Amino acid sequence: MKIWVDADACPNPMKEILFRAAERTGIALVLVANHDLRIKPSRHISFMRVAGGFDVADSEIVRRLQPGDLVITADIPLAAEIIAQQGQALSPRGELFTRDNIQARLSMRDLMESLRSSGVDTGGHAPLNHGDRKAFADQLDRILARAG
Repeated sequence: MKIWVDADACPNPMKEILFRAAERTGIALVLVANHDLRIKPSRHISFMRVAGGFDVADSEIVRRLQPGDLVITADIPLAAEIIAQQGQALSPRGELFTRDNIQARLSMRDLMESLRSSGVDTGGHAPLNHGDRKAFADQLDRILARAG
């Protein structure tokens, strides 16, 4: 298993959790972004910079994904592609995307996008809190325990 991070939008507290997990487990962690990132020096952690542009990082992750790899992303369409390729997808808020829930998440995303494009203020995500960090860390630990 390898862990891929859609790092352009991944919150720093979740990156820190991932850095610690990579060190603890020895599982390779690859952050993919279209801008430079600071990463913890480690033989288990690497950074891949991709060209700027719409979904360039997503496409690179999909291209390199192997069945069973884990991808950290809040991007619902990317999560759907990962699941279709037998990968695992986890949101930075700790939601594990699965074959059972991804269609509902895609439908909700499309509805919200439609509402926003018609001028409806849909708000947005609440700021990350301690509960989100705990949910993410707990779900990550469960996934890594199954892989080990």
